[in-house]
Amino acid sequence: MADNAPEEPGSAAGRPQYHGAPANALPLTASEDRQWATLAHFGGILGCLPSLLIYLIFKDRGPFTAQESKEALNFTLPPTIAAVLANILVLLPVVGNIFAVIATAIWVALTCFSVSAGIRVNHGQPHRYKINLRWIK
Repeated sequence: MADNAPEEPGSAAGRPQYHGAPANALPLTASEDRQWATLAHFGGILGCLPSLLIYLIFKDRGPFTAQESKEALNFTLPPTIAAVLANILVLLPVVGNIFAVIATAIWVALTCFSVSAGIRVNHGQPHRYKINLRWIK
């Protein structure tokens, strides 16, 4: 920026009008913590990506969100990988229909377990899936 360039409207003392987010964001309130933990479980309907994003973004801001998003991520990661593989194998002639049924069954099961866990977490109770590999510590 040149010295003789006009100042941006709305700026004070040469600073730009808009600033980035602070490097260390504020901790989540109790209700926000419960909300993001619930969304991490409900996100299982879409696979492991929502819980991964919530874990990476909010793990340091709320203990309940960190705990529950990690649990949801550990639970949704293997079925998501299996569903992606099954959807690729759908393209095989003759046996493709079998893999379509398998992919659908994985999605239905993941949806049921995720919604059940999300409802429980929304009431403030921690949830542990009975079958969970817990790859992420």
